[in-house]
Amino acid sequence: MKERYKIILITVIFLAAYFIPWGSEIIRKSGLEAFLMLQEYAREHVLTCLIPAFFIAGAISVFVSQASVLKYFGSKANKILSYSVASISGTVLAVCSCTVLPLFAGIYTRGAGIGPATAFLYSGPAINVLAIVLTARILGWQLGLARALGAVLFAIITGLLMAFFFRKDDAEREAGQIYLPDEEAKGRTLTQDAMFIFTMVLILIFAAFARPAEGSTGIWPFIFSIKWYITIVLLAVLGFMIKQWFVKDERVNWVESTWGFMKQILPLLGAGVLVAGFMLGRPGHPALIPEHYIESLVGGNSLWANLFASVAGALMYFATLTEVPILQGLIGAGMGKGPALALLLAGPALSLPNMLVIGGIMGAKKTAVFCVIIVVLSTIAGMTYGWISG
Repeated sequence: MKERYKIILITVIFLAAYFIPWGSEIIRKSGLEAFLMLQEYAREHVLTCLIPAFFIAGAISVFVSQASVLKYFGSKANKILSYSVASISGTVLAVCSCTVLPLFAGIYTRGAGIGPATAFLYSGPAINVLAIVLTARILGWQLGLARALGAVLFAIITGLLMAFFFRKDDAEREAGQIYLPDEEAKGRTLTQDAMFIFTMVLILIFAAFARPAEGSTGIWPFIFSIKWYITIVLLAVLGFMIKQWFVKDERVNWVESTWGFMKQILPLLGAGVLVAGFMLGRPGHPALIPEHYIESLVGGNSLWANLFASVAGALMYFATLTEVPILQGLIGAGMGKGPALALLLAGPALSLPNMLVIGGIMGAKKTAVFCVIIVVLSTIAGMTYGWISG
């Protein structure tokens, strides 16, 4: 960390300690909510979601050749192939807006074009099959279908717009990668590398598999009941692959790359969770901004209601599947159908912690444009859905 950033950090902490009125009950409650939210995140998401995601990102960075990334996700890659794969990735990865960050960092820093990379960044948490099924079951099939169609369409539109706005930057990144050395002989086939990463993806999916709604029947409760047995088997398979297919230097490079992503992302993520918890609190636990204020602002289907729902959803942190019960409560309190969809499309894909981290990965300008695109698209989709559903 540069010295000036250390000075700024120390100054901010001092000013906060000096001026924050901790004698106020609402401030004390908001401070408690911030740390309770951080604790909840640490207990429920770090070990089962983020850690596997960091190792996947490290593996992508070390074991996936830059030439392969540029071939399928580079700015000059086949658009139909790259955007198709990127836009439906969320159907496999049941991740939240923060868990997808290490995966995004891995493919973007490896040379993926800004378009396919941001399409993947949006689709990872937005096109979650479990969340869409839960939305349709609890909030109605119409809202579930609108969410699914909107999310796939948004991923493609967002990626194409980002690629258009930053086409010069993509060209400069590619110009700096004119020479791509041939892959070194590594004693493994492409299939083995693919199986290795796919096994880690399966570990992420099953370890993070969310508890189905109370009273649910069918395949999801059964999978949840055996998820740890499946995860243990997959870990054993992964251990065999690591021992048999990789040499010591490769394993060391993988761990070092994983640690690099953790150092870059975890501090910003923790800070973002604290700020979000302080301002908005956990679901059902109001903090500095009372929930009834939000509820009173998102009734009906006006432009303001949809825009506010999009912005509020973009700032709030939603763990995987938690947006559905939150919306159930908001709709019961009078939230309109249009703003509900707007929040569903903006919320899972963005959050304040998410914004801070992607800003460190691709810069403040690209991050701002990415967020504005999603908020605008979500607002338009909400108004359209509200008009159609009457």
